[in-house]
Amino acid sequence: MPPPLPAPGSLVIQPLFPVALGQVQLRPDPLELAAQLQALLALRGGAASNPDPGCAWTGDLNGVWQLHNQPLFAPLVTAIAGHAAGYLEALGFGLDRICLHIQRCWPVVSELGQVVGRHHHPNAHLSAVYYLNGDGSGRGGCLRLYPPQQLNELVPGLAVGHGGPIRPGTPAMAQWNAPWFDLAPRAGLLVLFPASVDHAVLENEDPEDRRFSISMDLVLTAPPALQAAITAERSLASSAEYLAPHPADWLAVTW
Repeated sequence: MPPPLPAPGSLVIQPLFPVALGQVQLRPDPLELAAQLQALLALRGGAASNPDPGCAWTGDLNGVWQLHNQPLFAPLVTAIAGHAAGYLEALGFGLDRICLHIQRCWPVVSELGQVVGRHHHPNAHLSAVYYLNGDGSGRGGCLRLYPPQQLNELVPGLAVGHGGPIRPGTPAMAQWNAPWFDLAPRAGLLVLFPASVDHAVLENEDPEDRRFSISMDLVLTAPPALQAAITAERSLASSAEYLAPHPADWLAVTW
């Protein structure tokens, strides 16, 4: 529905093209959570960080990227997948027209002073982050999301600051030209966002606690060809017009 017309002589600014950030507050079982935390520390072993000493330890760079196949994490993975499906429905996707795949799932453990640099996940379509701990203060290191493009800067670089003509700290700056959005970890919080969005993790400034999270990459494909032929009211060609065919229909090339 189009917005109502503004009153004569008044200026109305309408926000367009938002990034869909999904948040769900889960309620983890305390005993299950304790077992998961112990398991993540065991998986990390003697490592303290990634190759860069200032970078948090991430399982995807250390051979630990299939948490979704471990029984201890199965209920959590099922819950995340269910909310991912709800996120897709909220964006307008027909769940009967797609298949959602968990591509990889890995832990992140951040010690005092450690960060995760700015990056995105071009291998996936949807990113999920689940926090095993955090009190909402952000001391353990916020998730920082960056806008794909500063559409309202008007002149490049204004949103960066450094004495430019945009007044820092104003509501207008925060709403229309914010250089990033920070989300504080909270135990049980699940976050969903497009995998193409650049993001980072700020420094853990809590000397009394590590920061534990689980990341997940999800990929959308068309349904299997047989299923599409039976259930879809469209041709097989159109079922994979915008999505990759289901992996069951792929042919591995060997050499």
